Parts: sequence; C-alpha cells; structure tokens
Amino acid sequence: MDAEQPPGVEVVIVRAVRLPPSPADAAFSIIHLDPQTLAASERLDDALTGVPGVSLFRRTSSLGANPTTQGISLRGVAGSGASRALVTLDGVPQNDPFGGWVIWTSLPPESIAGATIVRGAGAGAYGAGALTGVVALQEVTPRPGKWTMDGELGSLGEARAAMTGAAAVGGGTLALFGDAEHSDGWTPVHQGAGAADTRLTLNDYAASARYSADIGSATGAARLSAFEEDRGSGLAGARARARGASFSLSAARPPVGGALGWSAQAWTLVSDLFNTSVSVPADRASTTLTDDQYRTPAIGYGVNAAVRRLWAGGALDVGMDFRGAAGESRETFHPVAGELTFDRRAGGRTTTGGLYAEVTQRLGALLLAAGARVDGWETFDSHRLERSLATDAVTLDEHPADRGGILPSARLAARWDLPAGPYVRAAAYSGFRAPTLNELFRPFRVGNDITEANPDLVPERLYGGEVGAGGARGSFVLNATAFYNRLADAVTNVTIANGPYLDPVEGLIAAGGSLLQRRNVGSIDAYGVEADLGAHLGEAVDSTVAVSWTHATVEGGTQAPRLTGLRPAQTPRLSADWDMAWKVNARLTLTGALDYESARFDDDQNTRRLAPAATLGVRAEWRLTSSSRVFVAADNLFDVAVATGKTAAGVISYGPPRLVRIGVSVGGGPP
Repeated sequence: MDAEQPPGVEVVIVRAVRLPPSPADAAFSIIHLDPQTLAASERLDDALTGVPGVSLFRRTSSLGANPTTQGISLRGVAGSGASRALVTLDGVPQNDPFGGWVIWTSLPPESIAGATIVRGAGAGAYGAGALTGVVALQEVTPRPGKWTMDGELGSLGEARAAMTGAAAVGGGTLALFGDAEHSDGWTPVHQGAGAADTRLTLNDYAASARYSADIGSATGAARLSAFEEDRGSGLAGARARARGASFSLSAARPPVGGALGWSAQAWTLVSDLFNTSVSVPADRASTTLTDDQYRTPAIGYGVNAAVRRLWAGGALDVGMDFRGAAGESRETFHPVAGELTFDRRAGGRTTTGGLYAEVTQRLGALLLAAGARVDGWETFDSHRLERSLATDAVTLDEHPADRGGILPSARLAARWDLPAGPYVRAAAYSGFRAPTLNELFRPFRVGNDITEANPDLVPERLYGGEVGAGGARGSFVLNATAFYNRLADAVTNVTIANGPYLDPVEGLIAAGGSLLQRRNVGSIDAYGVEADLGAHLGEAVDSTVAVSWTHATVEGGTQAPRLTGLRPAQTPRLSADWDMAWKVNARLTLTGALDYESARFDDDQNTRRLAPAATLGVRAEWRLTSSSRVFVAADNLFDVAVATGKTAAGVISYGPPRLVRIGVSVGGGPP
C-alpha cells in the first residue's frame, strides 16, 4: 500500500484509455493500492477495507454479505447500503443503477491493476455520487500472448478459479478475464441458533472482454462484461441472486507535445436482483416467507468527456458527465396462512448531469488547485402500485410528483513541498449524492425488521476540509491528515416504532421487530485523523501501520429529533491496520495483516452495540518461476467471532470463522 506519494518518486504510467492522473491529485488525500496488495486478498473489497476509514455498510465482506449491503463509504461519515463513495473502473461507474451498492464479485482482484482511493468529496471529474470520496480502479492491461491461471481451495468448502489473458487481434489487443467461485459458507447465528438458521453460501462468476487499439495518437477500447452471484442468506427460505452486464466505449489521448489531451466515454449497465425475506419466531425453529422480490430490472447509462491543456507548471481540465438510471422493484408480500397475498411494483427514473472545470498551477514549491462543478438532478416517472393477488384489485396507486434541482460543488487545495522532502497541504471541498431508486421506492425486510422507502428524499450534501503533512526520512514515510465533514440531509433509516405495532401499509410488526423509514435527517458531523507510517526495514522487510479515528454525531433536526447527539449507525470510532511483508529469500515471502475496529452500533438509536474486533491474516508465498507461484493463507487466523449484526430481539450474527486457503498461480507468455 502506497501512501500519499512524496515528490520525486518515479511514476510509471501504462498507456490506457483514460487521461493520466490529474496534477491536482498531489494536493488531496489519496491512497494508492498496488497490484501486490490487491493480489494478496481473495476479494477486492477485503483489500480496500484494509485501508482505515474505508468501510462497507456492514462488517462482513462479499463472501457473505447480501448484495444490498455492499455499499462502500469513506472517512466514517456513516455507512449505507447505497454507497456514499463512487466506484469506477477506468472511469466507468460500478455502482448498481438501482441501489448504488457494488457487486464486488463482479470485479475479481486478478483483473485489477491498481486502486486509487480519493478521500473527501470529489468535485472535478468525479461528480455525483463521490460524496465521501472515490475508489478509482484500473483494469489490468496484459501484453499480447501473456496469460495467467489461478486456482485455490479452502476450508468452508471454498473453491475458486480465475484467468487473465490477451492476444493480438487485428492490430489491437483482446484481453479476457474471468473467474468462478463456490463457498459452502458458515452459519452466522451462534447463540440460540435453530432450524431456521442456515449457511451463507455463495456461487458466483464474472467474465469480461476488452478490445483496445491505437487510433492515430489516441487509444480506443470497447469492453463487455457479465456477472452473476447466488447466495444463501443465512435463514431457511431466504436467498439472493444478483446478475448484470455492462458495455462501454472509451477513447483517450494524453496531453503530449503541446497538444490537448482528451477522453470520451459512453457506457451502460443492466442489473437484476432476486431477493427473498423471511420472518423468524423467537424459538428460531422455522421461518415464514414474508417477501419475494422476484425481479428488480434496472438500467444505468451515461456519457462523459474531458479535455486537458498543459502549460509550464499548470493544467486546465474541462469536462462534462451525464448519468441516468431507470428501474423497478417487483415483489409479492403480506403473508396470510403461509401465502403471499399482494403484489407491488415500485420504481422510477433518475438523472444527474453536470459541467466542471479544474485548474492546477505550480509556483515553485507551492501547488495550487481549484475546481468547480454545476450539476442538475431529477427524479421522474415515479410509481408505487400494489394489488391483491386474489382479486386483482388495486389497493395502492401512488405517483409521486417529479422533482429536481441544481447543485453546485467545488474543491480547493494547496500543497507546499518543503526542502528535503516534507510537505504540508490543505483542502476544502463539497459534493452531493442523489438518492437511489432503491432508497426512494423499495421497502425491504431483514428478519422481523421492515424499512419503508421514501419518495420525498432529497440529495445528501457534504461540506468538508482537511489539513495534512508528511514526508520521507530515511527508511520511514509518514502521512497524517486531520479532517472535518458535515453531511447535510443524510439519508438514514429512522426507527418509527418497535413491535408489536400495526402499520396501515406494512401490517403487523411482530414483537422483536421494528418499523423504520428512510429519511433525510438534519446532519451528521464528523471530524477525525488519518495517519499511516511506512517503514522499509533493510532489504527484506516492509511494514505499514495505518490508523483512522473519527468522532461522528447526528443532528436529527425535525425529522428525527431522537437521534440528536447519537452516533450514526454502522460507524466505528477507530480502525487500524498493520501490514508486514518479509522477503525471506528470492522465492519465499511471508506477509501478515492485523486489522482492528472499535465498537459500532447496528441501529440508529445506539441500542444494538457490536463489540470491537481484531483479526489477523497471514500468507506464505513460494515463487516457482518469474510468473508462477504457490501460496497458503489463513484469514482470521485465531478464529475470532466478529459480530456483524444484531436484531431488536438481541440475536447476533457473526462474520466468517477461520478460513485456510491454498492456491497456485501459473503464468506464461512474454516477460
């Protein structure tokens, strides 16, 4: 893991279908994950959440998490199933068009060449959705004739295979990526488990093809991908299946030789979600089907374009992007005598689009950057239709009014490089995230807890600032940042009532359950410190310690006054990560990663506390040739019970136990 890169370090840029990194990046809080860091993790989200301050909505990774809980956020502002961070792959958004979450199994780590994590709201090219920051992924660009095959087996019935390869075709390069995985999983409930409790199983695959070729002084690419995952949700009768496909066209030319650089992209992403929910009695002896979300067809689409002009010590970026989404949740619900009696269709359309400009200028040791955006957002064609399956009579027919608005955002930064290597910097920024179709229109159920949608939600807005300092001295590199963020109109699941409770729309909320609704609360204030210390100890040992501490509180306003002064749900105060790699000899490398997270609350009222947790992962890798290796790894080596959820009835769910894996990677082709 590379921290904020000090000046003077050589950067090797691989020609790809995107503009080079912005000259403004050096003035902001940015973390780079290299291919070696990503390859050490079986899952991409595990590698990302090893960076303190980066968190999924819940503690468990994509090995066991329901698709709807795989949203990612930065800086401990507050977790959400809908990501508060934007995830892109070579500039193309990867957030689901219906729910904003990310299907991490669609992004095998073997296909990712690196990740750039921008902490803090993004104005610039990132735009809508980059509320707490950006995770910008870069896809591998293998040479023609180069290929690798990876396979591994592990406890919990783990089996996984992946491949990458490339061939010269018609003057360009065709790159292929694919992976498939199976896991028998684990039973998340330990204490008081009954016949209702089953394993979190997983079967998934992902495949993609990218054709790229030079077009004069530019490079163009077409990419097609598809994925599917099928999960057991840990309760009898509860399953989730997500599937989707994407297509993109990209072209770019770097700004060299005095010529303008430019990039242009068009993309589309289709997805569908099947998800069943069940209720569980107190003795956990059985389950009752309460909701069958049999389809959630959605489509996302967008275009973006940018030009960059360079001059002595400076650069100007001007661009635009537009994104749209349309989708609908189709489900049967309201069980009577074991049968679901009503059908619901709820959905609509959203669009966001904006123009931006950012200028960067270096004045000797001082780097200055300023960027601004103006975006428009709109929600329209909204509907919620419910009917009786027995009589076909319409029982609810709502068409919320079309809504929209204009939102400006901006970011400013300065960095001063001191003599002998240290630097200091400061930045201020703002950003926004429009609510997803899922938040606006889809109610959902987890066990006996029901959360209602809210078509009147408005975009979340974030304002923040930070100061940082760091640099290298001898074998050590230190970076530290202090920040303050205010998230206004935060979308939060607010508890309306605890069961037993009779709701006119959802019916009876059973004892031990809760009724919640997504609402814009007044604000969430968060301030904290991020720091990392890297050490190169001789020729053989590298070590990094990284810490994130965040103090966050809710101001509930008139929408949720009971939440004022409480900590946002799913927001730990402290997270820390220690990584060490020891190159024992030319063939053997030993690595270890110790991760700690303080307590967090599973609910908005801070009554369901999840205990702190620390886990250790270790790995030994033996290099057979320059392109082949074998490894053995153990995740959660000491088999720590990590609490991931807690119901109103006090039932605790836990993350994966110890997972031991053995694997091999074989490669061939030109060096």
